[in-house]
Amino acid sequence: MTYPVKKAKLHRINEMILAREVRVIDEDKRQIGILPRAEALNLARQKGLDLVEVAPDAKPPVCRIMDYGKFLYEQHKRAHQAKKHQKQSQLKEIKFRPKISSHDYNFKLKHIQNFLQDGNKVKITIMLRGREKARPELGEQLVERLLKDVEGYGRQDGEIKYHEWALSLLIVPTIKSPKSGGQDAKIKDTQRSPETVQNNSQKENSSPTSQ
Repeated sequence: MTYPVKKAKLHRINEMILAREVRVIDEDKRQIGILPRAEALNLARQKGLDLVEVAPDAKPPVCRIMDYGKFLYEQHKRAHQAKKHQKQSQLKEIKFRPKISSHDYNFKLKHIQNFLQDGNKVKITIMLRGREKARPELGEQLVERLLKDVEGYGRQDGEIKYHEWALSLLIVPTIKSPKSGGQDAKIKDTQRSPETVQNNSQKENSSPTSQ
């Protein structure tokens, strides 16, 4: 069977192996021992497989008998799956005005929460215009409101930065997001009140002992 893999060779294989003697491991990962290169090559060919140098710096080099095409294909597949599931954090920016309407605020807040749940950082920029520039406390009040509303999703990272025309801050995702309901449920279940624990203990003590 042929496998779709890149043509780049990651190891010395078959006739590319330079050492006169090699330590051989068979396709079942069993130690065969030290063999002359020609004998090791012949053994791999008899099995319809390749002789692959996996530890060139060992003395003698270690070679494995395997289907090299399949080996490369599985490596490529694992790397692709790892990259697919790897979360790459991005920096998102959401801009506000101090006199933002409730509808627009909630709309943007939902975006911020979604960004944080996906593992992204969010830069919040409060735009100041006209007389607002002389009243940065308006932006600070909005920041305080935002931080309360994203609690459980993210937290402030660093200090608020002040500009002539705006103020900004960075919000980073917290370790556990609210979407991880299973884990949160387990935590809540373990945090029972003393009264609950006491009542359960009394029930257990009053129940008959099993034979």
